[in-house]
Amino acid sequence: MAVHGIDLGTTNSAIARTGPDGRPEVLAGMAGEPTTPSVVLFASGTEHVVGEGARREARLDPEHVCALVKRRMGDAEWRFVAHGTGWSAPAVSSLILKSLVADAAFASGETPTAAVITVPAWFGDEERRATVLAGTYAGLDVVDVLSEPIAAALAYGFARLDGSPGLSKQRHETVLVYDLGGGTFDATVIELADRRISVLAVEGDHQLGGADWDERVALHLARRFCEQNPDAEDPMDDAAGTQALVLAAERAKHRLSDATSTDVVVTHDGARATVTLTRAELEAMTASLLRRTVDLTRSCLAEAARRGVPRVDRVLLVGGSSRMPAVADALLTELDLEARLHDPDLAVARGAALYGEKKELERMVAADLRTRGRLRDGAPLEDAAPADLDDAARRVADAYAVPLAQVRRAVEVRVDTVVSRGFGVLAVNSAAGRLEPTWLVHRNDRLPIRTSRSFGTMRADQSVIALTVVEQQGQVESSRAEDAKVLVAGEITGIPPGYDEGAEVRVGFEMGFDGVLHVTATHVEAGLPLTLTVTTGATLSQAEVARERDRLGRMRRRG
Repeated sequence: MAVHGIDLGTTNSAIARTGPDGRPEVLAGMAGEPTTPSVVLFASGTEHVVGEGARREARLDPEHVCALVKRRMGDAEWRFVAHGTGWSAPAVSSLILKSLVADAAFASGETPTAAVITVPAWFGDEERRATVLAGTYAGLDVVDVLSEPIAAALAYGFARLDGSPGLSKQRHETVLVYDLGGGTFDATVIELADRRISVLAVEGDHQLGGADWDERVALHLARRFCEQNPDAEDPMDDAAGTQALVLAAERAKHRLSDATSTDVVVTHDGARATVTLTRAELEAMTASLLRRTVDLTRSCLAEAARRGVPRVDRVLLVGGSSRMPAVADALLTELDLEARLHDPDLAVARGAALYGEKKELERMVAADLRTRGRLRDGAPLEDAAPADLDDAARRVADAYAVPLAQVRRAVEVRVDTVVSRGFGVLAVNSAAGRLEPTWLVHRNDRLPIRTSRSFGTMRADQSVIALTVVEQQGQVESSRAEDAKVLVAGEITGIPPGYDEGAEVRVGFEMGFDGVLHVTATHVEAGLPLTLTVTTGATLSQAEVARERDRLGRMRRRG
């Protein structure tokens, strides 16, 4: 069964798989469109609509339409309330995923059961866990979560190989991926080299995207409407009016990517106004948003330069909002970078499908080697002898009727990435007399990460040790506890007396390519490990997952 690739986007989502020739193909749904709006209408307590139908309904029933839910991923407290029921961000996202699964089954006759789901490079631990949870709610085996810029780079690397279905023969190239989606922004510098894709630096903001452009245009349209109709209600004072304006603003923004001027008709409260909007006006009212993306891109390039890569060979524009002409103009004017659009709507889904194929073929090759005693359990494929690896690749290709070149690509191409946030623990600074973050993992450290640090107890005969794991917020590591986001809290309890002040407590951090953090802590002399209490709200017990999946299963998709 193929591992599908899913771009779970803020405004639009897509699902893809690799075909028999190894090429990624996006699966269009029943509506015939390659993307599905990431919008859910809760028509009743037991019915929901996903996609364009929900998006159109936003104007008529805004209180029961949920959009931009990706911006809420990782927020344990947030709920969308519809018909008396609260929906978490993973639960809403799972309905979008289920819709994509249904579309894929319609298009291919194969119901996806496993998937790689993409996330913004700037997503942290909670957001990634929430994404995995959404997939679990949707009944999917989430094989991995993959950063969107890496997926785009995979799709780009595949497409430029003169028809060869692989990445192993490409020349060295350094690429900047500028990814401006509907609700998130990432800037990522990636090296494409012989059989390796390596992330060097990431920057981003998952609260910045095309929706912010739409909001500013909507406010402008509302002001112009009120000027022309001083006795009418402000459309922004009404939920339905606001939704209508945002949709009109989005359409106008799209038209202004090709035209220099467009007319927008605004109707509300029995009144009507025709507002002429120019590209120059759009760019002026959103200049500060674009400036933010340029500043983040500049910071990303500076970090790559600090790591020994002072220039990039190519700039890829990904994400629907990167179509705005002002984006390429700003990169050229401000950073002297010539950029080009690279399949902005579908590259991420295609790259995720390629990565899903890689993970599945790797799994089959590893299983073959372990069965034959050529690879010990838990060991990476790199530990296998080259001759054994080649033989296993041939056997898998023959057994599953897959071209040998595809299997070799899966085992040869390496994808290396970096961590997008710093992680640490709260510890007492004795000189300052306060709790401060001690950072063990730093932003742009290369994955996988395994690190540890020793701390000392505060007093003799200390019977309890509290541990709080925190995540970096903002662009720099702060020394103030209030600037860090608490991820996990736990205690080592039952420590017997007899240990002096300063007894060693060793804390270990491990993070794999999925960006999910695992923490261990041990009172070394007492030999007592820490059992962490997860407080992120994104990770639930299996019983809770089962209950949520059962609840979602009772929701009937309509339309």
